[in-house]
Amino acid sequence: MAIKEPFTDLEIRRAQGGFYEGHSVEIAILSKAIMVALVIWALVWPANANGALGSLNSRLLEDFNAFYIVIVGLFFFFLLAIAVIPQSGRRIMGRPGETPEFSNFSWFAMMFGAGLGVGLMVFATAEPLGLWGSNPALLSGEIEPNSEEALVSGYRYTFLHYGFHAWAIYVVTGLSLAYYAYTRGMPLTIRSALTPLFGRLMNGILGHIVDVLGVVATILGISVTIGFGVSQFIDGLYAITNMGWLVDNIGGETPPPSTVGLLTGLVVIMGLSIISAVSGVGRGIKYLSNLNLVLSVILLLTFVVFGSFIFAMTTYGIAFVDYILHYLSLSFNAFWPLPNSEFDANLPAQAAPFADALRGGAMNAWGSFEGFKSGLEGGAAALPEDVLMTAYAAGEPARQFGWQAGWTTFYWAWWIAFSPFVGLFLARISKGRSVREFIIGCVFAPALVCFAWMTILGGTAIDLELTGGADGAIIGASNTAKLFVTLGQMLSGVFLQAITVMCVVLILTFLVTSADSGILVMNTIMSGGDQRTGIKHRIVWGVILTLVIGTLLVAGKTSGSEDAFEALRNAMIIGALPFTMVMGLMCLALAKALLRDSMRDKHRSQAAPAE
Repeated sequence: MAIKEPFTDLEIRRAQGGFYEGHSVEIAILSKAIMVALVIWALVWPANANGALGSLNSRLLEDFNAFYIVIVGLFFFFLLAIAVIPQSGRRIMGRPGETPEFSNFSWFAMMFGAGLGVGLMVFATAEPLGLWGSNPALLSGEIEPNSEEALVSGYRYTFLHYGFHAWAIYVVTGLSLAYYAYTRGMPLTIRSALTPLFGRLMNGILGHIVDVLGVVATILGISVTIGFGVSQFIDGLYAITNMGWLVDNIGGETPPPSTVGLLTGLVVIMGLSIISAVSGVGRGIKYLSNLNLVLSVILLLTFVVFGSFIFAMTTYGIAFVDYILHYLSLSFNAFWPLPNSEFDANLPAQAAPFADALRGGAMNAWGSFEGFKSGLEGGAAALPEDVLMTAYAAGEPARQFGWQAGWTTFYWAWWIAFSPFVGLFLARISKGRSVREFIIGCVFAPALVCFAWMTILGGTAIDLELTGGADGAIIGASNTAKLFVTLGQMLSGVFLQAITVMCVVLILTFLVTSADSGILVMNTIMSGGDQRTGIKHRIVWGVILTLVIGTLLVAGKTSGSEDAFEALRNAMIIGALPFTMVMGLMCLALAKALLRDSMRDKHRSQAAPAE
């Protein structure tokens, strides 16, 4: 019996004239209204915005932390199954005989630059160092932070956050979009990915909502990335020029960027991004991506030659094996909040009268046993050592939850918020490639490169601290300054200045690539998948993106928070949650589409007359 042909008659009503010509007015207006409301809120009431976003974020993490962890684990195994199954893995995303538009070098360069360039520059040193001092294996108190014994567990979670799970998030969205666009001729927009489940419903308000969720998540995901990148850009400029207005607290060893410095850097970067976006993906983004990859190789070779290469490669091998051995537990081991009553019930009788005094330190994911003890006063401080150790152990589930929510869940939300942008961009540059090639090329290859970056750059920083050469200078620096402090410990003189300048240029080009790619993607969604979007709309969305980042940075700086990125992070995690649910539906839709297409192919081959 013949199988019904798939629904492909997706209609996205677009304006025939006026300012929004070629765009969906509903998607554009609703997306802009949400973003403008957020900008006004953060600009007029920064403290209120920062506090409200933080409270909502905390509540969502309590309820949805396990959901984030488990669904991301499922994303990877879903893609692995698709790649392994012959009928799905060998399918070409395009018409029969179609070949890839870009060379493998340009394809990987654009994928790398848009997907993670800025993140690697900021976190290649910051992530391993941070996890070397704080990870779930250390929360039990059995291993000392920042010790040789903590190295493997630190890299286990570094690889988790930048490995196969992370890139699988991008590929779920990218593969869904590319498959429908190039095999079924459907618009390259988010709603196309849900047509196997909802059919004609995607032509109406439900389709608009899905696309708007994609736009909002994209803006917030890019905002966090650019926020971190601008901060590192200013750190680099200060290291080169020593201009005091770029930073606060000039007397410190690694002073944080000032509000004026951050906003100035943001305007410069976004101005260049808008210019690049106007030139299109075939010119500006392609050339910048190729430049990014070349400069990245030069930076990597600098660390290979002058850094701790043998230490790094040894760490890479040991940590990769450890990562694979723990892969299942890393994928699905989720934690829940610990109620105060449960903590109190697990205290020894001698400590029970002091439950209120013990609770805060024992349940603090960012503290240590020594810090827990030193923070006690009165009768609680006089408790015997073994009683205090038991009380600290009673708080371990809360520490594990707090750590997972603050690290892993934050990363999964960040990658998910980034996935409409990167996924659609990967789909845009992957026409003519097979499903298996797309999964291997976009999940495994970039993850292995990320591991090399994290071990070569981060391993050098850790080795400098372990051997005493850095004497705590790198650990004490801010996340965005750690790369430059590491370079300062490793190099000197004119060569240090030259590499620092190159890093600043690389950060700049990575930021421009990420922002202009995001601008193009947002316009593609709002134009119903049309990749030839008007110049004025690219400029408008570039300005909106600048305002969102700028106002949320100001909200973080002026609300009394020590962390300028707090408002940005909270908004991003909140915005990512609805799109996470959309991605779960994407997996179900793609599984249905691949199965039904295989059945159609089998039916056609059986019905074809024998020669």
